[in-house]
Amino acid sequence: MVKLVREEWFKNVQRVRFANLPTPVEPMPRLSAALDGPRLLVKRDDLTGLAFGGNKTRKLEFLLAEARAHGARTLITAGAVQSNHCRQTAAAAARFGYDCILVLAGEKPGGISGNLLLDHVFGAEIVWTGRATRRQALDQAYQAARDGGRRPYLIPYGGSSPTGALAYAGALMELLEQGTRPDWVIFPSSSGGTQAGLALGAYLGDYPGKVLGISIDEPAGVLQERVAELAGKAAGLLGEALVIHPAEVLVNDSYLGQGYGVMGEPEREAVRLFAHQEGLLLDPVYTGRAAAGLIDLIRKGRFGKDETVLFWHTGGGPALFADNYRDDLSGAENP
Repeated sequence: MVKLVREEWFKNVQRVRFANLPTPVEPMPRLSAALDGPRLLVKRDDLTGLAFGGNKTRKLEFLLAEARAHGARTLITAGAVQSNHCRQTAAAAARFGYDCILVLAGEKPGGISGNLLLDHVFGAEIVWTGRATRRQALDQAYQAARDGGRRPYLIPYGGSSPTGALAYAGALMELLEQGTRPDWVIFPSSSGGTQAGLALGAYLGDYPGKVLGISIDEPAGVLQERVAELAGKAAGLLGEALVIHPAEVLVNDSYLGQGYGVMGEPEREAVRLFAHQEGLLLDPVYTGRAAAGLIDLIRKGRFGKDETVLFWHTGGGPALFADNYRDDLSGAENP
């Protein structure tokens, strides 16, 4: 029934299908027992299949269809040095014959490792800029490509446009098709597109549970505004007039730690707990931080023992092999 509803909503939406879907839902009984918590599940979007997988692969199915419709020849996007989104964009560009320009914000490292190594392997052109000038550098790269006749298509940071958000509206309905209706869905939230899509999918699929984003780098108010706006615009692409008020968007910003991309003890513990208890690899920036939030909320008794909590694994494993995180993790003590 949910599948029929999903097909009806998305019948007029263009999409290039290349992700390995549906991704599995798996129980995490050992982690649940170790934390003396609720029933824990994980949605394995680290298995979407493109360049080590991740949530951006879903978004790129819709974004590449839009790029194709615009007659694009070059994909341009931006991210941090170890951006999972940039790695998957570079892989998609290689697979479908596009040029790819990545605007990376941060200090150029002395060595090439993790996601950055894969960006090079996929043949992406790298433009380096500071964090404060990322938007300006992205615009300049786009204009230069346009002036050079390269027919660029600009993918926003994190793939978080209304078009990209549609992917996670479909993903939430995919989850419901799998017969899973957890009381809570918990995941990392940063650029807002994944959460906007999940919020829209919850509306379209009449999902009664709670969709909680663990903020990676933004104050709750900023993220709530962004998610509400994206969800409304994504709904408009489906011909649905949906208004989501920021106050309705569930965001927890208590786990920002030492800042974006800085792995502290909570993230280290989360990475090791998931690995030791379930054989699952998290990344240091996104899933590691969101999992640290989940672990803390369980320990504080936020969830009932009879509740089911699903952790949406958005991928990011290659960042584990970045020089700075690799060394940090290898020196951490076992939990």
